[in-house]
Amino acid sequence: MKLQFDGQQLRVRIDEDELAVLLRGDAVDAATHAGDAFALRLSLQLHAQPQARIDGSAQQCQLHLPEAAVRELAARLPTRDGLQFALPGATPASTLALLFDVDVRDSARRLKAARHTTPKP
Repeated sequence: MKLQFDGQQLRVRIDEDELAVLLRGDAVDAATHAGDAFALRLSLQLHAQPQARIDGSAQQCQLHLPEAAVRELAARLPTRDGLQFALPGATPASTLALLFDVDVRDSARRLKAARHTTPKP
């Protein structure tokens, strides 16, 4: 899982193996350690709600994505179009824009490999 912060935007990109983990109901976890000072941890999970949600703290953050939307995205792979959500804050300026996508290059490589390994009649 790759996380990219840019102001009030968080981009989360996963590969197809991580997508498979999510789709079977398990969490995908990422951690970044800043030396001995602190660690940032994020756990990505699916839930039945129609909106994305973020809970916890920077030390242990849980990001919940709508299962139906993620399954629909998975059915369209490979695609550059990901999912976008707005996670409201106390003020409009604190709203977090969330972008979620599956690595297109990973999807394209897998699709190409599958085509080359499929026996031709």
